[in-house]
Amino acid sequence: MTDSRIPTVRLGDDGPEVGVQGLGCMGMSFGYGPSDGDASRATLERALELGVTLYDTADAYGAGENERFLSPFFKAHRDEVVIATKFALSIPPDEPTKRIIRNDPPYIRRAVEASLGRLGVDVIDLYYMHRRDVNVPIEETVAVMADLVREGKVKHLGLSEVTGDELRAARTVHPIAAVQSEWSLFSRDIEAGVVPAARELGVALVPYSPLGRGFLTGAFADADQDLTAGDFRRQQPRFTGGNAAANAALLDPVRTVAEAHDATLGQIALAWAQQRARVHDLPVIPIPGTRKPTRVTENAGATRIVLTEQELSLLEPIADKVAGDRYADMSFTSAGRE
Repeated sequence: MTDSRIPTVRLGDDGPEVGVQGLGCMGMSFGYGPSDGDASRATLERALELGVTLYDTADAYGAGENERFLSPFFKAHRDEVVIATKFALSIPPDEPTKRIIRNDPPYIRRAVEASLGRLGVDVIDLYYMHRRDVNVPIEETVAVMADLVREGKVKHLGLSEVTGDELRAARTVHPIAAVQSEWSLFSRDIEAGVVPAARELGVALVPYSPLGRGFLTGAFADADQDLTAGDFRRQQPRFTGGNAAANAALLDPVRTVAEAHDATLGQIALAWAQQRARVHDLPVIPIPGTRKPTRVTENAGATRIVLTEQELSLLEPIADKVAGDRYADMSFTSAGRE
């Protein structure tokens, strides 16, 4: 495998130029059990060497700890990276495992100032609404976000887990650079409404969990045995009970394609996600998460794999056979409101 830099693409009609694959940074300090800080820092540096320039975090990841962890790297490479962070998941001080969705203007203003402080930067390149509070008109939320752009605190706006109609409503207020939603061989619900709306409006799609939270790498068959006690995936339907074994059995077509390309299962899953750009005619920038330099090198290699129509057809049926929803509560996802 060569170490040539990955290609670039514009993050929607109104966004910056970024590598065609980004990096999800959540697991470096939250969600997936114990993390090695030195390995994570080496992963960040290796990603940048490979041309990965979009780095994704959120204020809810470890109650701000992920933003703090990333701050030294961002400050050292400020002109080379595109920083994406998010607001909307408020954490009650007395209930650290609980999340309350908030889109109200006063909260947004407090959130952006707090993120700027933790990140140690003057401006956030891409600021997402992490989840939608249906009790607040989305036009009102985006109007406040647009004010942050005018005030120089944010450069570009993004939305996460919104429906196609919500995206259209938001776009009437201010340009939206990107929509972040779960999209993978295991999760394709956004193709019904969100993807067509994004293509229509010139908005990029940023798939999170393009590896099915690691499932598509072939690493899991039994969550109780394969995941540490602090891993949040233990509570997710696809990793619990008989669902894990059933879903592990769906990976045979991925193995077949991987063998044909002398690639890993994860690389084929990412190549499939990357090729959504051609299939749906819009920019697609997956953000696989990892904490290992070797893995980020492997992931970047997927950008050079082109799947044939026959291979895509072989992978096509997988999503319809997946056991379990992607979350225990789907009401806060776009699929839960379409």
